[in-house]
Amino acid sequence: MSGARGWLRLIPVAVVVTVLLAGLVTWLRADGIESDLAGRSRSALDAAGIRDGAVRFSGRQATLEGFPADRAGRALGIVQGVEGVESAQVPGGAGPATSAPSPAPSSPPGSPPPSPTKPAAPPTDRAGIQAELDRRLATAPITFEPDSARLTDEGEKAARDLAPLFRDAPNDLRYRITGHVADGPGGRSAARKLSRNRALTVVRLLIREDVPDDRLLAIGSSTTPDSSSSDDDRRVEITVEQR
Repeated sequence: MSGARGWLRLIPVAVVVTVLLAGLVTWLRADGIESDLAGRSRSALDAAGIRDGAVRFSGRQATLEGFPADRAGRALGIVQGVEGVESAQVPGGAGPATSAPSPAPSSPPGSPPPSPTKPAAPPTDRAGIQAELDRRLATAPITFEPDSARLTDEGEKAARDLAPLFRDAPNDLRYRITGHVADGPGGRSAARKLSRNRALTVVRLLIREDVPDDRLLAIGSSTTPDSSSSDDDRRVEITVEQR
């Protein structure tokens, strides 16, 4: 009986030793995992150019300490992306940097796309076409080189841009194109000749743009418009008339 009793006394000791050994193995394994995760987290932060602060692990849970406020969120996101990390936190509740939210769709999913806005129909009456002409010429006047009937680059473009408006207008309308000149040598006769040549330059350009020639009339003027700018004097005016 004494031998059996001795064995019985040894059983609790063996259990305790087994538990202690199992705990030691678990602790060593956890310590190895924590060291591995800390090393890989540090490498990921260094690769991203974040070299301050420290990452400590309790199992697979990371705690970031000592990171500047403007980098803590980004550092947290990097550590959370390391394989094997279950969670990460920064004391104070900083979260990982996130990208800006995508704009909400303008229409519910599955609905047809909105129809494009149709451009306003061009005017077809004399008053409407005159108003459109005045608006365009105020924005982009048809201008000429000084003392010349040669269009500036901007003036040529402005004249070409008007051609579709003339082509699409009703056939019972015509366009009186009046040239203007700045003060210069030669007197009124020279001024009238230059102003008409400027009007003819615009007429010829519009004809090349397929505007019918019987709807265009060139007029020269020896008077300059009331303006203090000589650039305004080197231009043409266009008046819509009923034929």
